[in-house]
Amino acid sequence: MKQSQLFAKTLKNPPNDEFSQGARLLTQAGFIQKLSSGIYSFLPLGFLVLKKIENIIREEMNAVGGQELLMPALHPKEIWEESNRWSAADYLYKLKDRQKKEYVLGATHEEIIVDIARKRIFSYRDLPLALYQIQTKFRDELRAKSGLLRTKEFSMKDLYSFHADEKDFRKYYEKVKEAYFKIFTRCGFKDIIVAEAAGGIFTKEYTHEFQIPTEAGEDNIVFCPKGDYAKNREISDKTKGDKCPVCGARLEEKRAIEAGNIFPLGTRFSEPMRLNFIDKNGEKKLVIMGCYGIGLGRVLGAAAEIHHDEKGVIWPEEIAPFKFYQDLRGRGIEALYDEREGKTAGEKFADADLIGIPYRMVVSEKTLQRSSVEIKKRDKQNINLVKIKDIKNFKF
Repeated sequence: MKQSQLFAKTLKNPPNDEFSQGARLLTQAGFIQKLSSGIYSFLPLGFLVLKKIENIIREEMNAVGGQELLMPALHPKEIWEESNRWSAADYLYKLKDRQKKEYVLGATHEEIIVDIARKRIFSYRDLPLALYQIQTKFRDELRAKSGLLRTKEFSMKDLYSFHADEKDFRKYYEKVKEAYFKIFTRCGFKDIIVAEAAGGIFTKEYTHEFQIPTEAGEDNIVFCPKGDYAKNREISDKTKGDKCPVCGARLEEKRAIEAGNIFPLGTRFSEPMRLNFIDKNGEKKLVIMGCYGIGLGRVLGAAAEIHHDEKGVIWPEEIAPFKFYQDLRGRGIEALYDEREGKTAGEKFADADLIGIPYRMVVSEKTLQRSSVEIKKRDKQNINLVKIKDIKNFKF
């Protein structure tokens, strides 16, 4: 991609109506554009990053046996009444069509996936099963003020698993937990805390949140530095400075962004919606379920919150929008070529830093005199002078 042809243009100054530093940088760099509070467009640069996050998630969900499908965003009232959530969930966008039939925009898809499963699961031979989608969700969010971290419309990966018994469910639950660590690590997060949290309207059991520590986060996590204890402060009976109930170490507390969560659903939905199966002994039993979510835009927003400096975003390489050009393209390395006329080298460098290009390669009369190019990593100060003939062997 040539930068002169790039649709999104960087802004001289960050927007005044964003409280989140990540959202300010993403807007200024041309990744996103706010339509209204909690509603954003992903411009071409932002969409590139979003798709990379999506592909990482898809690869890891496929690796744990997930099968991808796509469910509707428009749900009839009746199916939410089956689970007794039509009146209980106050964050739903409800509407009527011209025939006065009532619907809800999908805030989550438990009811829909159970309706699919109950028409296909009949025997223990049909279990276990794991289905997931990457779909747009809608929630009437009252606190939409943190950029992509809390929005009214957002893209989510939601995986649902179905099991014959609790033992099989717990085994798969731990398997997905490990997959989540892989996803967040690949997206560039090194510090990940898995914290217990309340299940809300989904389950009476504690659930697990994947929290990324940053002062920009909206949650407070009380945790053991040795990894033996971690809970959202909302449910923790311990506070900072108390002894860890497992190892005795002093507990710490940090603000964090919840980037993903996993829920034991048990029979919360299978019982009211009659999702049964016949076991090996010929007995009718309820299917045990689990739910596993990741907000793609929230991951992108969290990356911008954590990986930036005073110049702009510093994208982790696996989700960066661009890397290099020409010979590099032949090697399968994405590249953004800044050939814009009328822009000084300093202006081009500033835009590259703002956008968050992980490597910058500079070709000039000075470097060509030495048959070389300058290569600089975004988060490093040193510049490498590399011979042109050796570029193909340079490890980006």
